[in-house]
Amino acid sequence: MPNNGMGPRRALRVEPMIELEWSQAIEPHTALASIAAATKPAEARRAWVHRAPEDQVLTLYRSASEVDPELAAPWWLKALAAGELTSRAEGFLLEDRVGKLLDARPGWVFVPWSSDGDCGYWEYMPSERRVSGPAVPTTLVLTDRHTGWLDIYPVHLTTGKPTPLAVKGMGDLRSNLARWESVF
Repeated sequence: MPNNGMGPRRALRVEPMIELEWSQAIEPHTALASIAAATKPAEARRAWVHRAPEDQVLTLYRSASEVDPELAAPWWLKALAAGELTSRAEGFLLEDRVGKLLDARPGWVFVPWSSDGDCGYWEYMPSERRVSGPAVPTTLVLTDRHTGWLDIYPVHLTTGKPTPLAVKGMGDLRSNLARWESVF
C-alpha cells in the first residue's frame, strides 16, 4: 500500500470482544423493573445465560473466563464449568427449593439484585434489630465456593463483611435455620 509520505501503514487488526459479548450474555433481556419486582429466583432469570442452550452458555463462559479468570458469572455456571454440577437445571432447582423454604418462613425476603447473572439472595430482616446503626441483615447466598452451595452471613454493620458460614446443603439449611434466625 502506498503510504503517501506518512510512514508505513499498519494493517487493521480486529480482535474479538469476548468481554462485551459476555456482559451482554449475563445482562437481563427484559425491563430491569421486572427483575426488581421478582419475589423468587425464577422471576429473576432473564438473561441469555438462563435461556440459551446450555452447551452454548458453557462454551462462551469458558472462552470469556480464559480472558478474565475473575469473570462475573452465576454460581451454578462456575460449578457447572468445574464439573461439580451436572446441569444448569440442577442449579435452578436448588435456587427454587431454597426460595420455597424461605418464602414459607416469616422475615425472609428475596433480593433479586446480586452479582451479574446470579438470581439474587435472601435477607432475614428481623436480624437487623440486633445491631445498632446501618446494618446488613443475616443473608443467605448461593455460592460455588463449596458443594453445599449455600453460605450464610450473620447480621453485620455496613462497614465490614463477616466471614460466611458454609451451609452443607438443603438438609443443613432446614435443620439449622431456626437456630440461625435466633442467633444471627
